[in-house]
Amino acid sequence: MNIGLYFGSFNPVHIAHLIIANQILNETEIEKVWFVVSPQNPFKEETNLLNEYHRLHLVRIATEDDIRIKASDIEFSLPKPSYTSTTLAYLADKYPEHEFGIIMGSDSFQNIYKWKNYEVILKNYPLYVYLRPGFNTANDMDANLHILDAPLLQISSTQIRKYIKEGKSVRYMLPEKVLDEIEKGGYYKK
Repeated sequence: MNIGLYFGSFNPVHIAHLIIANQILNETEIEKVWFVVSPQNPFKEETNLLNEYHRLHLVRIATEDDIRIKASDIEFSLPKPSYTSTTLAYLADKYPEHEFGIIMGSDSFQNIYKWKNYEVILKNYPLYVYLRPGFNTANDMDANLHILDAPLLQISSTQIRKYIKEGKSVRYMLPEKVLDEIEKGGYYKK
């Protein structure tokens, strides 16, 4: 099976994440998308990070009605911080019957040279890159690139956390089940 790995903190998962996953499934040969919840991204501070099990739970309830999308905790048992190359090696060994590709925004692709073992990733895995305004997708590294136009929504997890902390509405930015769970758990209030 051809699986697209969508790595992220998903702090919290929101509508734009889901729209991108749907677009990838509609426009490419990817058959399933796994949202790989990263316990600790080496490029992000942990200070504003909701517990990884809470974030995983939010992704699970956001995707539970779509059999094409799966929430994955694969990085929870791997060394921290989470490096994509380590996760890919683990997945290739555990699931040799699957082919994996990486889903990312053009902002992440522009910085892929900063990733640990990025050369191995570029050599062995296709990249499904959705365009983000202001970020170049020049392929001067000979990557196996699939460039996609995804619907652009100016929604970010950072903005959502800020609004929640300020007591503002985030309705329509999150799936309703996720919003209900965030409110019930009192997440992102502090």
